[in-house]
Amino acid sequence: MLATGLLVAMAGCERVQQKLNLDPDGASGSFKATDITGAGYGKTLELTDHTGAARALADFRGKLVVLFFGFTQCPDVCPTTLVTMAEVMKQLGPDADKIQVLFVTLDPERDTPTVLAGYVTAFDPRFLGLSGDAAATTRAAREFKVFMQRNAGSSADNYSIDHTAASYVIDREGQLRLYVRHGASAADVAADLKLLLRKP
Repeated sequence: MLATGLLVAMAGCERVQQKLNLDPDGASGSFKATDITGAGYGKTLELTDHTGAARALADFRGKLVVLFFGFTQCPDVCPTTLVTMAEVMKQLGPDADKIQVLFVTLDPERDTPTVLAGYVTAFDPRFLGLSGDAAATTRAAREFKVFMQRNAGSSADNYSIDHTAASYVIDREGQLRLYVRHGASAADVAADLKLLLRKP
């Protein structure tokens, strides 16, 4: 009787676990960020990294890619996003080596490779800064539906850029998967990346 009761209870637990979409270790199977799997955009990216190497999304197959568009003179959104991602990398431990953070500048005039290199690696030496000419920058932004608008400042080289503040996560097969809103916690982002790493 006792054995039968235990088996029934275990079966009931399994059904509840499946219903709640839980992994055996109790982690939620749903994402904290917005799941955009199957989106018809965000398929290509062809720019140059801060070391001078030509880069495409295919170069990062086998890793999860976290992609963010911004500029180095951004006063708040960009540095806070990169601080969060640096903390995510710490929380991931050894799994951080399976992640590539890419920072695409929307300001190629001022964000030279040298400037990009100093900026992104200050947050984490594994981060890569990507840039292109004006046409390549526009193509990349359009491909990921990133809004950008340059606003004049007090002089020709003193301007700001309004831009989409979210990040994108691309899986190990190069498919766009998640839209991460600005302000997401490092714990939530790390949990989503761990979940994607566990998926086949």
